[in-house]
Amino acid sequence: MWAVVCALCASSSVFGQYASDALRYSESNLTGSARFQALGGNHAALGGDPSVIHGNPAGLGFYNRSELTVSPAVTSINNKTRYIDDTQSSGKSNFNIAQASLVIASQPGFQRKWKGSSLGISFSRQQTFQDKYNFSGLNNRSAYLDQVIENVNADGTTVSQLETDFESDPAKGGPVAYSLPSAYYQMYLINPTSSTGPPYAPLDKNSVVDQFGTYSATGANTQWNIAYAGNYNDKFYIGATLGFSRLRYKYTRTFQDSYADSPELVSTQQDESLTVTGNGINVALGVIYKINPFVQIGGVLTSPTFTSIKETFNQNVSAQFVDNKVTGPDGDLITPPYTSLPIAPNDFVYSLTSPFRGNFGATFFFQDKGFITGSVEYVGYAGMGANTNYLSSTSNEAFKNETKAEIKDTYRNTANFRIGGEYRMNMFRARAGAAYLGDPYSRTDGLNRQKLLFSAGVGVRGSRFFADLTGTLLTYKTAFTPYALANAQDYSSVEITNKPVNVMLTIGTTF
Repeated sequence: MWAVVCALCASSSVFGQYASDALRYSESNLTGSARFQALGGNHAALGGDPSVIHGNPAGLGFYNRSELTVSPAVTSINNKTRYIDDTQSSGKSNFNIAQASLVIASQPGFQRKWKGSSLGISFSRQQTFQDKYNFSGLNNRSAYLDQVIENVNADGTTVSQLETDFESDPAKGGPVAYSLPSAYYQMYLINPTSSTGPPYAPLDKNSVVDQFGTYSATGANTQWNIAYAGNYNDKFYIGATLGFSRLRYKYTRTFQDSYADSPELVSTQQDESLTVTGNGINVALGVIYKINPFVQIGGVLTSPTFTSIKETFNQNVSAQFVDNKVTGPDGDLITPPYTSLPIAPNDFVYSLTSPFRGNFGATFFFQDKGFITGSVEYVGYAGMGANTNYLSSTSNEAFKNETKAEIKDTYRNTANFRIGGEYRMNMFRARAGAAYLGDPYSRTDGLNRQKLLFSAGVGVRGSRFFADLTGTLLTYKTAFTPYALANAQDYSSVEITNKPVNVMLTIGTTF
């Protein structure tokens, strides 16, 4: 295990991984009840909905009756990938509870300036990590094996080091490798060309490979909130909320090279999985001011979420050889001692600081016919950070500083824009909304990662019961690079077009 920890400390590319993790666990696309999701996710300048408990808590001040709600939802993942010259489609669906809440409102005090107050408790699904995609392509320029060769040669790793990074004794947990190059070396996939080792040569460096990869993820970032708000003279509303988040994320990934007409190799495959758990805390303070019966404005400041995270990373390398033989160090065909080797699991504990957020909005009412609402949200992605006490004091400081440098070099502060409207006719409600979520990447690789969200919904409101149904479509692009080489023309990235659809039903009762 110590060798894996040392590799973590020595590799700046690993610090880049934690910078990307900071973004993954910090993004928030659309939250709240079906009503507020149909409005494009606007929380800043509206009240009287359970979404405000984790949105703008000042909106709790609009309640004059207590309320109980629950929101089941179905999320459908629809992805299309393009890798080299091949495209593939994949998807899956997931049922979840997106939101549940209880609001306890005090009796209105008509003779006082402070008209009343409300306490809110809610559960909300802030992020979903459900995802799935496949990709494939014929590559005549490189294979994953080439990255292993480049890295081990650049590091000048000796045969002695590769042997040290391997345990063969089953009594000591073997066979297991403590580094990726060691696993490749033990399987004769990389071979020394000198007495000490470097430079190493791949078992096959000329064959065309048919590449295939998969990715599947589960999990969510959920949050419990406790909020309290007051109403001053039916004009000014102020509230605060305390949030407790719970992070659960797991993915599995495979990448396979199938060699065409190779004298040695049929295929190689890399399998990896990551399991992440965490708990965090944040606070928010919000206000809403009613300028007149037709216009109100509002804003909310949300602190970073401070999250303690524990993760476990597993990796395995396997290979198939032509006729189950491989060329040994003496040039003779031998039966390989291993065709599959695990890399020792890597456990790591660290703390993550998410971005600071500020949200401002306005709502315009058309008497009892409905309203239009919009908001602008500032997200300070460049201020994210991570630190750990898991390593030595020197390595802990290096992790903190280099991750911070990677975040500042990769991400930027952004603005999100949302707009939505509701039309009312007796008990019936019709809603629509849209949102533009800015691209948080400061580096440009030719891929625009901005997100567009479109939503629509209907609802009915009775004296004691209400129900809302909403559908949302989110569309955006991401990218994944299976491996990287010194020459950028020798490798390719997967371009992923994501179009998740979420259908939510909120039912509630007042009392």
